[in-house]
Amino acid sequence: MRDDPAEAAYRRALALITALVTLTGVLWAVLTPAFRAPDEPQHVNSVLRLAYGGGWPAAGEALVGPAVDAARDQAALATDVPGRHLDREGIPAFVTVPPTRDAERGTVTREDALADVVPPGTSTRGLDPEVVDQMTQHPPLYYALAAGVLHVTGTAEARWDVQLLALRLFDVGLLLPLPLLTAAAVRRLSGSRAAALVAASFTLFVPQAGHILGSVTNDALVTLSGAATGYLCVRVLTGDLRLRTAAGLGVVVGVGLLTKVMAAFALPVVAAAYLLASGPRARRVAGTLVAGGTAFAVGGWWWLRNLLVLGTVQPVGIPDRFVESEPEGLWYFLRTVVTSLTRSFFGNFGWLEVRLPDAVFWTAAVVVAVLCGLAVVRGPARRATAVLLLQPAALWCGVLVNAWPDYSAHGWISAVQGRYLFAGLLALGTGTALGMHALLGGRLHRAVPWVTGAAALAAASGLAYGFWGFYQGPSESVSDAAARWAGWSPLTGVQLVLVVSVVLVVGVAAVVGAARFARATPTSRTAPSASTAEQTTAAAATPPATAASSGGSE
Repeated sequence: MRDDPAEAAYRRALALITALVTLTGVLWAVLTPAFRAPDEPQHVNSVLRLAYGGGWPAAGEALVGPAVDAARDQAALATDVPGRHLDREGIPAFVTVPPTRDAERGTVTREDALADVVPPGTSTRGLDPEVVDQMTQHPPLYYALAAGVLHVTGTAEARWDVQLLALRLFDVGLLLPLPLLTAAAVRRLSGSRAAALVAASFTLFVPQAGHILGSVTNDALVTLSGAATGYLCVRVLTGDLRLRTAAGLGVVVGVGLLTKVMAAFALPVVAAAYLLASGPRARRVAGTLVAGGTAFAVGGWWWLRNLLVLGTVQPVGIPDRFVESEPEGLWYFLRTVVTSLTRSFFGNFGWLEVRLPDAVFWTAAVVVAVLCGLAVVRGPARRATAVLLLQPAALWCGVLVNAWPDYSAHGWISAVQGRYLFAGLLALGTGTALGMHALLGGRLHRAVPWVTGAAALAAASGLAYGFWGFYQGPSESVSDAAARWAGWSPLTGVQLVLVVSVVLVVGVAAVVGAARFARATPTSRTAPSASTAEQTTAAAATPPATAASSGGSE
């Protein structure tokens, strides 16, 4: 690194961008009011069940325990936050409820952590959905790991808000590798440090990712599994046909499969990666078999067991929550689902009720789509990029297909949430970065400070919008909202100021680090490569006409 100032500047900038992504998740973890993220009470309840030895009941046979039920009341969850897109009649406002004092917040113990046991085979379909914990329709891996975190940190028996924060920070820890894996994938495909830094900052442009991955949710582990799968598929596509790579790929896919069915959409990507990789056919076939066999042994067996024992891949664990209505046709379905999916990918905070303006999420979606399309058509490693983008595309189509039966039969649209696409964040970040590489070529390094600054601004804007939507009532000042935030938080006001200050400092440092990288990077597109090995692997996956344009001077 002493001999290559650009490499040193790149590593510093990447470290700072990674820190900013992670700390943004931390700030979301302390900003979001308790249980104000999709299904968070049920996620916490399932963690507590395993932490206290309650096992993993069949889908639909688990109830919410007394501790979580009381915590929801103490968190005033049955109220509407001020930024809600539509106030509900008869529902009190969150801002009218005085924060529950720390001394009055309950401590979770063995006596109240577990719900009453439901006799096996008992149907809970007629119960209020709020009393049912539907998470046992998923495999238990995430919840077992989170339960271990409670024991390791000494928070298994703690005040519920402290416990909630510990679990949220565990999920933030799962977010940390995402920018590093995305940068590594892009650099391997293009040889471009600049494109790698652009890719690392992608998550900051998706405020919903910070919000969801800073809450308690099994999507955090699926997101990490999806990112690791994408990176290892890049290795395969660039010539790494070693069996240990195939085994590692099988493990990370299997971890995803033992977490949530969404991980199954990575399987076509793995198959396509080996099909299109350069190398002997026998090694590619062997790699496919090893990866597939390992994935099945780690987590795929769960879904086969469901099919054989229950007659369905994923059983339904929650009672019906919607009123029967008449379907309004295919066009209404497509328009509603695509809009809801896009909005909730970029920014539907809380229980999807604090909505980003339409112009914001549609603009973001168009930019990402155009750049990904450009990467496939003109970017370096076009074939590899197309393979990676199969993952978010398959997830997107899977959500639509899954939502159609309920709509056609009952007229309601359910299970349409953008977080289901987060397993494809690495692919979308890669496509966006390589699209910019195709657009700017050797000038991309000059844009890195601007992209990093825009990413930091997008993250800050999302956080500010969430702060307003959660805490600032009509005609109230920012200081009123800040006082309410401090009143509900398990942290003190001074601690909240410290967290915000650290995030701001790291944000500025990331932009400065990106600017220093731009100054340290040669402007010539023919300058020596950052890594001869990277150029070799990039060229192996790139047509000759584009391989030369992926110079490592960036």
